[in-house]
Amino acid sequence: MARLAVILAGLLYLCEVNAIAVPSTPPSGAASVDPSLVSVSIEFFAFPGYTQLSGTNTCLANLASLRGAPPAVRIGGTTQDRATYDPNLASAVNYTVASPADAPSSLTYGPSFFTLASQLKGDVTIGLNRQLNNQNNSLSAGSRAKQSMRNLFAIELGNEPDLYPSSSPIASGKGWSQSADISTEGSWFTAMAPTLGNIFQGAVYLSWNTRNLVTSIGSAALKTIKTISRHSYPQSACGGSSTNLPNLMGHAGIVSYVNQYKAEATAAHSAGKKFFLGETNSATCGGGGISPTFGAGLWVIDYVLQSALIGTDRLYFHHGTIGNCAYCWWGQNAVYSPYYGAVFVSDFLGIDGARVAMLDNGTSDLAVYAVYSSSNTPLRLLVLNSEYFDGTGTRGTASVSFTGLSTSSGTKQAKRLTAPNATSRVDQGAAVTIGGSGTFGTNCVKTGSENTEPVAVSGNALTVSVRASEALIVYL
Repeated sequence: MARLAVILAGLLYLCEVNAIAVPSTPPSGAASVDPSLVSVSIEFFAFPGYTQLSGTNTCLANLASLRGAPPAVRIGGTTQDRATYDPNLASAVNYTVASPADAPSSLTYGPSFFTLASQLKGDVTIGLNRQLNNQNNSLSAGSRAKQSMRNLFAIELGNEPDLYPSSSPIASGKGWSQSADISTEGSWFTAMAPTLGNIFQGAVYLSWNTRNLVTSIGSAALKTIKTISRHSYPQSACGGSSTNLPNLMGHAGIVSYVNQYKAEATAAHSAGKKFFLGETNSATCGGGGISPTFGAGLWVIDYVLQSALIGTDRLYFHHGTIGNCAYCWWGQNAVYSPYYGAVFVSDFLGIDGARVAMLDNGTSDLAVYAVYSSSNTPLRLLVLNSEYFDGTGTRGTASVSFTGLSTSSGTKQAKRLTAPNATSRVDQGAAVTIGGSGTFGTNCVKTGSENTEPVAVSGNALTVSVRASEALIVYL
């Protein structure tokens, strides 16, 4: 009997069964979804290079076709605070590096930089230099951006000022703190707004709380701010720091991590400003070993939806040095595993998705979401089993029985995102697929077929099974 009990317990573990009632209208806690919720950040110096990659326009267009609006693009990062605008420079950027894998310690850029940015389809945010304390130079650059770019959405002045050393020129020899930063942001915004407009993206912090800026920058400067930006990386790969894929992709951990930003989003919205995770990805310093994996793609899905639920209007996933960027979604003749997660969550939200809700309790490996139309009708369900599977042992399965459907009988369709395991990497030949055989070629063009699988409906209910480290969309 004891042995039988152990066997039964093992079977229950391998096939966890869950019952969830689907609300007929969005439940409390449901959140509105921006059409450009899934957006992209590109490192400042690398941006012109990205415009030369065959995959850039196609990867962005794939996401746009699923949401009915192009992803927004933020051009900025560490090197925006190393950049000086040269109105006479013929090339878009000019710099020297010892290796193509390096980022420059200084660079100049010219008017054609903004010409390239003007060709992007969606909203574009431009990051300009504040650390070097040359306001006239940044104003000249901003003026050229405004003149050249019909798609200009916002302007940042400085990147992650919480990391500026006290020796930075912007500190003016007086030391550096958040209060000092808020003072200089306010003075720069109010000085430049008469020329550029009320177009600024405030804060741009990695570690400081954005609420402090919103509540203390003053009414005159606050009027010039269009959006509030917080940077977010759940893990660090800097200086040899270790990363952990099970921790990154675990649903309960994502719920807990993202919740830290809820009060900041609320404060921004209370001030009439959009709240963005204006630069984000899986781990700092390029991402480390966890970032090019299929598990990171599953993290993208859950992280995007959780961020929306706490009030984030857009997430800008950062793309760094071409050829030296573990967390990038695409690169030189390559599309990486995390991009599949961006595509899958965009498919789930769709063109018609207006509000999203979490249907699980946020405490286990199983994530369950519903997306609703503008008329409050449930459109699609998403089940993500974040249990970590590394390809060894037996792969567990979770089954979910959905009740309360408007359809009493018949068949619904489902689409599956899967891979051999959580560590699978497309760039190493692993078969990451959507709908059985749907993949992306090296230039981000869709290949294969994204097929659906039938799901029987009986008694206004259906049941689906999702293996560990896998996700499924059910089309209602």
